[in-house]
Amino acid sequence: MHTEPNEVDFHFDVMCPWAYQTSKWIRNVREQNGLTINWKFFSLEEVNLKEGKKHPWERDWSYGWSMMRIGAILRRQSMDDLDKWYERSGRALHEEGKRPHEPNVAKELLEDIGMDPLIVDQSLEDKTTHDEIKQDHQRVIDAGGYGVPTLFFEDHALYGPVLIDPPEGDAAMRLWDSVTSWLEFPFLYEMQKPKTKQDEQRVYETFRPYLEARDWVSINRGEVIEFDEKGDNS
Repeated sequence: MHTEPNEVDFHFDVMCPWAYQTSKWIRNVREQNGLTINWKFFSLEEVNLKEGKKHPWERDWSYGWSMMRIGAILRRQSMDDLDKWYERSGRALHEEGKRPHEPNVAKELLEDIGMDPLIVDQSLEDKTTHDEIKQDHQRVIDAGGYGVPTLFFEDHALYGPVLIDPPEGDAAMRLWDSVTSWLEFPFLYEMQKPKTKQDEQRVYETFRPYLEARDWVSINRGEVIEFDEKGDNS
């Protein structure tokens, strides 16, 4: 029997629709069992960087990376501030079809949750925000990870759960029990349900707001969203 953890590190990229769906589920779990969620960063732009392109920290503004720089400032204030911001920004992109990766929209969303919109400017001026994202990102890479959502239970990393219909209530807790039961089996690496054409259509319909709001090309490789920004990334 495994001991149910009371804390988890949840690595996310604001721009990832899969991570957003999983974040909705784990917040529901928290409501029911008091779980502590430590929000951590991971960059899909960086992990899928094409040779010859600029790293996201070498650009003036870089979609998900720059969004996470805002998150880094908020996390210094409190994990609760980061939590509120990720929920609002994720909902804006993945459900409302807004573009939180645009600086002006990012400022509006901060105002929505009662925070200072100038945090956007502050995050871009503070070069140490790059360091925080790099550190979180590298932790996933060192664990053999490649995408989000990635959960850490102390040193035990799990990728997923990957879903489009986040369960709530008792169902959310049953999924939580299933996920944490993996901690009993350190050499259980993978179990996956193949997607039918009907599944792919459901995924498309769920992700439609995100697909219409994005300003980049993305390729779904397994569960990895590959970012290729428009414009000159050389």
